[in-house]
Amino acid sequence: MFRSWGPILVAALLWFLMFSIWTKHLFNFWIGIAISASVLMVVAIILRKEILKQFQWTWKAIGFGLLAATSLYIVFYLGEYFSGLLFGFAREQVDNIYALKEGQSKLWIALGLIFIMGPAEEIFWRGYVQQNFINKYGEWKGFVFATLIYALVHIWSFNFMLVMAALVCGIFWGLMYRYNKNLVPLVISHAVWDVAVFILLPIM
Repeated sequence: MFRSWGPILVAALLWFLMFSIWTKHLFNFWIGIAISASVLMVVAIILRKEILKQFQWTWKAIGFGLLAATSLYIVFYLGEYFSGLLFGFAREQVDNIYALKEGQSKLWIALGLIFIMGPAEEIFWRGYVQQNFINKYGEWKGFVFATLIYALVHIWSFNFMLVMAALVCGIFWGLMYRYNKNLVPLVISHAVWDVAVFILLPIM
């Protein structure tokens, strides 16, 4: 029970501290998320050491990760257009997400996304959480449970667009993991997409 839900509860607490209106002003968001992701990654590796064996570096895996990042960016580019048509509040909520980088070094944010947040989140959410649920409930239920939890930990932001973005990303990366347990494409996809959407080519 603890191995499955203990780390998830820790993640929920950390995400609450980072995103809730009551606590997010207490510390720098980017430092907070880097530390939080690192803590979760370490916990995941300690509790499931075989995660490290799921890194199989090949040119095919790297190419797949880059292609996946490009595909996900296109999904969000189209999603931004249609969400703007459907929800009058969409633009304001997206702007609130981008406001997190105001006054911060874009270089340091990019480095954090590539070398810390991207890898750490995939190791924890897919390599640990989703795999644990897969072991208990099977591939599809494991995918569904992990994806829903990944989206729901963002709920304290009270930002519908952020929660939906997390849900879309959770579905996308969760399906990648469902069909290919190699974490390399996932890490590359997550890191490259993060940098593209936050720093290089923001969808605004």
